[in-house]
Amino acid sequence: MSIDPRHYHQPSWRKPMGMLAIVVLILAWAVLVASLSGLIGALPVWAQVPVYVVLGIIWIWLLPLRRLLAWMETGRWRRG
Repeated sequence: MSIDPRHYHQPSWRKPMGMLAIVVLILAWAVLVASLSGLIGALPVWAQVPVYVVLGIIWIWLLPLRRLLAWMETGRWRRG
């Protein structure tokens, strides 16, 4: 059984580089949030929960993760 050259797919360098960028961005965001833990820890517990929830969700939009994932898949930063 031989590989049909018409269906041979050359692996893209974008996926490994994108995965590395995602890991770096997540680590940087985690360090930033951890550095704010002293300020957040001074808040009452009922106020800490929404702060951490917002900080846990906002990095998807604040950091360019959506566009980075699209770039990894298509090679373009914007859909179109």
